[in-house]
Amino acid sequence: MKALVKAWAEPGIWCQDEPVPTIGAGEILVKVSKTGICGTDIHIYNWDDWAKRTVPVGTILGHEFAGVVVDRASDVRNVEIGQRVSAEGHLIGGGSRASRAGRFHLDPDTQGIGVTVAGAFAEYVKLPAFNAVPLPDAIDDEIGAILDPLGNAVHTALSFDLVGEDVLITGAGPIGIMAAAVARHVGARHVVITDINPERLALAARVADVTPVDVGREDLRDVMGRLGMREGFDVGLEMSGAPPAFDQLLDCLVMGGRIALLGLPSAKVPLDIGRIAFRMLTLKGIYGREMFETWHKMLAMLETGLDVRGVVTHRIKADDYRFGFETMAAGRSGKIVIDWN
Repeated sequence: MKALVKAWAEPGIWCQDEPVPTIGAGEILVKVSKTGICGTDIHIYNWDDWAKRTVPVGTILGHEFAGVVVDRASDVRNVEIGQRVSAEGHLIGGGSRASRAGRFHLDPDTQGIGVTVAGAFAEYVKLPAFNAVPLPDAIDDEIGAILDPLGNAVHTALSFDLVGEDVLITGAGPIGIMAAAVARHVGARHVVITDINPERLALAARVADVTPVDVGREDLRDVMGRLGMREGFDVGLEMSGAPPAFDQLLDCLVMGGRIALLGLPSAKVPLDIGRIAFRMLTLKGIYGREMFETWHKMLAMLETGLDVRGVVTHRIKADDYRFGFETMAAGRSGKIVIDWN
């Protein structure tokens, strides 16, 4: 089968022939229809320090996907052959205290499809049936292929009550934009998203009912004044991983404000604990999705009017994968979906 592989310990990704995976007990085989390129894939493509520490050379990449189940082990009962699925890409170890208590997303022994084990940038992928997420008829394969990052956005946005609240999102990447759409969908009052990339800010304005702010050109406090916000934002969603953005977020929150942190900085960030303590701020770290409550909530929102399709800006064939990776790495896109049919 055709697959995109981290074949060498250097920047790049290579298309090569790989054997179709052989399933074992509890596993299913999925014929991949569409995949999404993730920021994690760009880290691996660039072969940065994190990727060097984490990704085994020779791994088939890709963890955002939708497809059809074409085979299952004899002991699998909850997934049918012919069923359309997406999947939770975190493979739990199952032996930790958190996992045994049903808090699967907190399992420290988690592996990642397309990161530490063979992934979905291929014509076929195998995975535990436990991780499969059946797709309702109303959710097509393109949306199914971006449920993983949408789940990041949902997990982050729903960390705190947003009804009637003023929300600041730092970072207008695809996940930040989808988080903005989620915040509006669940009843936030003002949603402001900041970045220094005008193309992504324009995309945010097209996808969601938000106020985009280019902080390289506009003072965020002037925007707050125009919106009638006397004290500051109630909730901050940090999606950029940029230390200046986080610093500005801290300055613009109300006393007792709440922050959900999804963005990953490329290096250690100095933190003034006093600013957090004296202003009684709450910080919550976010990684992945809650298994499987986040999946339930995002599917329900998609079926009741949440529209994030506009975040997909490029649709390409598998043979054009280099264009997709280069475009996303340059910040010239939203989500890029690869068609494997």
